[in-house]
Amino acid sequence: MNTKLVQSDEKGIQQAVELLQQGEVVAIPTETVYGLAANALDGKAVEKIFAAKGRPQDNPLIVHIDSMEMWKTLVDPLPPEAVQLAQAFWPGPLTIILRHKGTAAPEVCGGLDTIAVRMPSHPIAKEIIAKSGLPLAAPSANLSGSPSPTEAKYVWQDMQGRIPLVVDGGSCQVGVESTVVSLAEESLVLLRPGYITKEQMEQILGKPVKVAGAVTRMLEQGETALSPGMKYKHYAPNAEITILKGDADQYRNYINQHKEEGVAALCFEEDCRDLSVPVVVYGKEKDFDSQARELFSALRHLDEMGAKKVYARCPEVHGVALAVYNRLLRAAAFRVVEL
Repeated sequence: MNTKLVQSDEKGIQQAVELLQQGEVVAIPTETVYGLAANALDGKAVEKIFAAKGRPQDNPLIVHIDSMEMWKTLVDPLPPEAVQLAQAFWPGPLTIILRHKGTAAPEVCGGLDTIAVRMPSHPIAKEIIAKSGLPLAAPSANLSGSPSPTEAKYVWQDMQGRIPLVVDGGSCQVGVESTVVSLAEESLVLLRPGYITKEQMEQILGKPVKVAGAVTRMLEQGETALSPGMKYKHYAPNAEITILKGDADQYRNYINQHKEEGVAALCFEEDCRDLSVPVVVYGKEKDFDSQARELFSALRHLDEMGAKKVYARCPEVHGVALAVYNRLLRAAAFRVVEL
């Protein structure tokens, strides 16, 4: 297959819309990461997403919409808390899981009776959904397990020859996938942290939001993945990553004592001095937004520089930083050293 890389102008958007309406897969920009989009109502189109990614079909997909009316065609019932969250955070990087109506293709839902839906804020994504008239299933536009792409060039690297079109919309502003919250049961559960935080949702709802155990631990044997991003190893570069929990001095001392060929440091901007190995930076220590925005590109850069073993400085575990920690844990296959 010949994969075209096009600009997000009128011509490029029209090409994307026509391909989506024909049951093809197109990579599109969103505010979080690039998505691999297909008609969520067409099972054969959705199967092409799994084939392009090499993704297991028990891993549910997120459906992207452009209106509350489109949402209502997919879910039933629509509880008041879901409407509250949507009014507060949509369009934006929040995914809400509810019981589905059965209108979306079964392949979207990973065999579950629920469906994950969000309304993206990226103008190109919004325009493509509106012009196609379709809800779009769109997981991250990368090979399954590798770091999610925040620039079109990384989509091109992974998807060349696998899909017909990549729409270049520039760099993604958020940089980590959307927050996923489930309202399918009686209690609200945060299944995947993201840019919209637990604390922000609690402020809107006036009630606690439970955090699923699998946010910071491995899924148990036989435990179902209720949300994208809950699998064991995910977002991973080729290099072996180990997270180091400790302060800046402990981190620096550990790395300098473990210097060898192929070792690199993945750290904050402030940690760069006095390190005796190659360094890749992912944001500033107290700027969680910068960490989220830069993490996936940093993971890709480690492969570009040929790193074999990487020691990552551990982020904090609250607010947006919880999303960064969640992604880094899976990139490291849960290898963590307490300093």
